[in-house]
Amino acid sequence: MSATDVVHGTLTALFAAAAVHALRQAVLTQGSGWRGRGDSLLHTVMASAMAMMPWYGMGEGPSPGRTTFFFAAAALWFPSTAILGPRGPRRDGLLHRAPHAVGMAAMAWMPVRHGGVTDARTADVVTAVLTLCLLAYALRSLTRDMPTLRGAPGSVGGSRDLGRLYDRFWQGTTAMGAAIMLLTHH
Repeated sequence: MSATDVVHGTLTALFAAAAVHALRQAVLTQGSGWRGRGDSLLHTVMASAMAMMPWYGMGEGPSPGRTTFFFAAAALWFPSTAILGPRGPRRDGLLHRAPHAVGMAAMAWMPVRHGGVTDARTADVVTAVLTLCLLAYALRSLTRDMPTLRGAPGSVGGSRDLGRLYDRFWQGTTAMGAAIMLLTHH
């Protein structure tokens, strides 16, 4: 087994587990409403696609045009549902949903980048911006509650807090995996 196969296997396991987590959120979470279920279903599709992606070469698997269109629409879902929410447009809602939109935009960008549709310099700049955004979100998600975990005031006390930590873990690891996938060449 080559080092590349080990990385591909690790990413596949990560994204398959993330897909199961997102599907569980969509099906079992009570009171999340249509927006929460839509979010979880989009994350399920994204994680499922990412789990299969390492094993396909470009030009294999789903049509790049349809993939790009689907994930571009998914990227628009997050800010549009923040704007069209029941309480009207809110800046904090847009900021909260922006990382999810960036992840979907990265999924839309991957077939474009690898398909050679744009010039190399533009492709590198867009890839770098998306990767930096994903890495920043991953690090924020994975380290946000670290002082809490060390027993500082306001430490994790209930299952609701553990659920939030669990969600941040999945969000952070998925963003980290997506950043790795953006940088790998098939």
